Amino acid sequence: MAGAGTQSTSVAAAKLPKIAWGKGLILTDVDGKQYLDGSGGPAVYCLGHSNEEVNQAIKDQLDRIAHGYRYNFTSDPLEELTERIGRCCGGTLNQMVFVSGGSEAVESALKLALQYFAVRGEMSRRRFISRERSWHGNTLGALALSGFRERRLAFEGALVDVPRLSPANAYRPPVGVAPEDVGAWCARELEDKILELGPDTVAAFVFEPVVGAAGGVVPAPPGYAKRIREVCDKHGVLMIADEVMCGAGRCGTWRALEHDGVFPDIMTVAKGLGGGYLPLGAAIYSAKVAEPINAVDGGPQTGHTFTGHTTACAAGVAVQRIVERDGLVHRVAIKGEEFKKTLADALTGIAFVGDIRGRGFFTGIEIVADRETREPFPAEKTLFLRIRARSFENGLISYPSGGNVDGIKGDTVILAPPYNSTDSELSEIAGRFAISLRQVLADIGA
Repeated sequence: MAGAGTQSTSVAAAKLPKIAWGKGLILTDVDGKQYLDGSGGPAVYCLGHSNEEVNQAIKDQLDRIAHGYRYNFTSDPLEELTERIGRCCGGTLNQMVFVSGGSEAVESALKLALQYFAVRGEMSRRRFISRERSWHGNTLGALALSGFRERRLAFEGALVDVPRLSPANAYRPPVGVAPEDVGAWCARELEDKILELGPDTVAAFVFEPVVGAAGGVVPAPPGYAKRIREVCDKHGVLMIADEVMCGAGRCGTWRALEHDGVFPDIMTVAKGLGGGYLPLGAAIYSAKVAEPINAVDGGPQTGHTFTGHTTACAAGVAVQRIVERDGLVHRVAIKGEEFKKTLADALTGIAFVGDIRGRGFFTGIEIVADRETREPFPAEKTLFLRIRARSFENGLISYPSGGNVDGIKGDTVILAPPYNSTDSELSEIAGRFAISLRQVLADIGA
């Protein structure tokens, strides 16, 4: 089976099909084979492919000017996108730095936190805390935060030391902790770590409200986000919510943390912000962070040549206009629950499905060798890679990942369809996935 022997999802296979075109959920390669995009690539394509309205907005902007450099000009797309994001976020999350993707957004968030304490004269606050089984990006700063063994190994020794806490995962709680107590236990663990390091050394705690690639869609346990908000406030530590994958409507609220009733000090978005039409991300920050930075430095000291790229912002505006006009975030909230049920029905009778979880159109399936003990399959089975390969052969794009249990063992699959997927498309995604999983289990004799 093609690709099943590959030991990594971090490096592309040696031979890939060549893409020709796409429309909606359907991608077609140069040989004419069609693929149903059940994961929106890596949870990016929130409106599917080749949306004519978005494409036209990009073309129209290119006819005017592609890019006005941020230190010389503002622009209508940049200003409208800023207003739209601020309105979607609520509270005082209305300041932002636009970048080209999620990793840059996380780097910008870290720099904003450091600059915030610098202008306050608290230069001792240089440290960050994050969690195991987390993924924050491929740049060195974001990688240092990440608890994703496979993607870190080649760079160990060059990464900044970041203490990482236990995953906040009710399906796999810390040893001796009841599932209902995971939120409170993990919040205490954060406070203990802050006290151990010294509160005056810690700049921020960085976490994904719904863990994506590293955990296979793990929502924050009930009460967890509120407790860590309290801990951060108590010790003067900033809360950074990494919503690159789970935000911008993916979870049925525009901010994933809205579900938890909590505002962060800084948050990142990317994938669903521009829907994959052009590279786009943002680090968004509150008035609390903005006011001292603006008063002392006049603005954030982070950004890149293409920060606020005019055409990228035009694409983001077009995507977000459609999302708002068509009520797609609300649709994701409603249809997401239906999709999980459709998926569960399709997987009925498969004894190795341990958990189906998520929010909105961000769904994770965890495959286990024993449902009672939750013991994962041996890593050498490379089950997640087999699932990816078999699904692809069956014309379904999914997003499997391995190592969610201990960095080595554990098999999960993410399904993250576009927000405007039809009921029949959602049913087809669930059906093809169920067929593919059954085939893989048969292949390994399970």
